[in-house]
Amino acid sequence: MRIGATLYFDYQASTPIDPRVLPVLAAQFADTFANPHSADHALGWKSQEGVEAAAAQVAQTIGADPDEIVFTSGATEANNLAILGLLPKAPKGRSRLLVGATEHKCVLAASAEATRRGFTVEHIRADAAGTVDLEDLTQRLADDVLLVSVMAVNNEVGTIQPLDEVVRLAGRVGARVHSDAAQALSARDIDMAATDVDFLSLSAHKIYGPKGIGALYVRRERRNELSPVIHGGGQQGGLRSGTVPTPLCAAFGAAATLMVEEAAAGERTRLTALRERLIAGLLELDPKNRLNGPVGVARHPGNVNICFVGQDSRDLLIRLQPRLSASTGSACTTGIPEPSHVLRAMGLSTDDAEASIRIGLGRFSDQEQVDEVINLFESVL
Repeated sequence: MRIGATLYFDYQASTPIDPRVLPVLAAQFADTFANPHSADHALGWKSQEGVEAAAAQVAQTIGADPDEIVFTSGATEANNLAILGLLPKAPKGRSRLLVGATEHKCVLAASAEATRRGFTVEHIRADAAGTVDLEDLTQRLADDVLLVSVMAVNNEVGTIQPLDEVVRLAGRVGARVHSDAAQALSARDIDMAATDVDFLSLSAHKIYGPKGIGALYVRRERRNELSPVIHGGGQQGGLRSGTVPTPLCAAFGAAATLMVEEAAAGERTRLTALRERLIAGLLELDPKNRLNGPVGVARHPGNVNICFVGQDSRDLLIRLQPRLSASTGSACTTGIPEPSHVLRAMGLSTDDAEASIRIGLGRFSDQEQVDEVINLFESVL
């Protein structure tokens, strides 16, 4: 995708809204502006119908039921609701949380808050490909574990985690399982009817929908185990207060439906081919360059993360401006840059982590753009 003079290759950070979704968003803003919780008039009913239809679309996308969908402002809020919402009603004796070392910052931050509330948090090791260490998880599991949180697909290196095995192991000790699946729908099929994941977080702007809307899937049997983290009018069955934004919900539903249409599998195959072309081209530029993360089917089809050994990733990206949008994958806390915690957890040195760049492909990437990206890197290395 080209925006003016810039090639957009940061799809794991955010996706552009699909042109097929925009009309849904615009129509809802124009015609369904009433508060969906206004139960005394027809326009309120119409708005609520739009929310219910969107919940059905999102639910169908992941093989769930509409009443198991709780709309949030995004995956960050959904992750917080799943983790912190489970604490107040935790059974006596269940005081430990096991969290993947390569989780998104919001999961790590919510887990840190849990420690301030008297719970113990342990990080599950990851291997060199970013895959959660199942042996380490097994050793940590015991009857005092309340929750295991492992993301479905990593946002920095594209690792597709063995979620079914995580669920199986956690089930042995009766622990609940949460998964941040913000990146998952573009990489793998999700069927909540075929897995025992208890809580699953989603985000619209990772699947070609708008920012500001996401959802937490709450398995029906677990609903009474959660407490709200936002208090107010008790909307959405008391789990998430606040006026639900009908237009954003509708656009989320439309975007989710596109992720599982008949062409979705072919899109993943197309992206995988582009990904491999990009990886090969970047590695050929310098024999020292290395791919971070897994190879083949264990990787998100649109994720490339390259260590340009001996380089400074921020310097490279600055020299590529405004021609390329990509990301270091590193977090900035209060303006202080730090190396990616994901790459460090995978065993990379600080220097190698700071030499790494994430390049994300998506629905509007093509072969010509991929070749241009390779040429851009060649010009600045």
